[in-house]
Amino acid sequence: MAKAYASAVIDAPIETVWKIIRDFNGLPKWHSAIARSEIEDGLSSHAVGCIRSFYLQDGAHVREQLLALSDNEHSLSYNFVKPAFPVTNYEAFIRLIAITDGGRTFAEWGATFDEAPEDAGKYVEIVSTHVFAAGLKDLQAHLAG
Repeated sequence: MAKAYASAVIDAPIETVWKIIRDFNGLPKWHSAIARSEIEDGLSSHAVGCIRSFYLQDGAHVREQLLALSDNEHSLSYNFVKPAFPVTNYEAFIRLIAITDGGRTFAEWGATFDEAPEDAGKYVEIVSTHVFAAGLKDLQAHLAG
């Protein structure tokens, strides 16, 4: 099983960061790779089980289902319904932890998934760097203003 991961210190209090992250339909507001998004079937963007249908800037279509959302833990998890790349058993999480010194937030974004043998390691780098790390950098920029 492959593991992708990125983390960052965000210069904003956890409540501010969580308000943005918990909106499962909010990716286009802060992640530069996402062109547009909608929650299917008129469900709320924080309803466990809802599916976000979104388009990347290159036109690729992705669907993901919210598996868990915890306001107490400042975390959420989701999986692919229609993947962005050829992997299986994809499950991702975003988790926030308050940094009490300075009112900042530690953010981590990770996923586990299976790759085809010929792709071993290929999507770990892509997801870790171009999705998760880039997204956390975009989030920091969004919060900075």
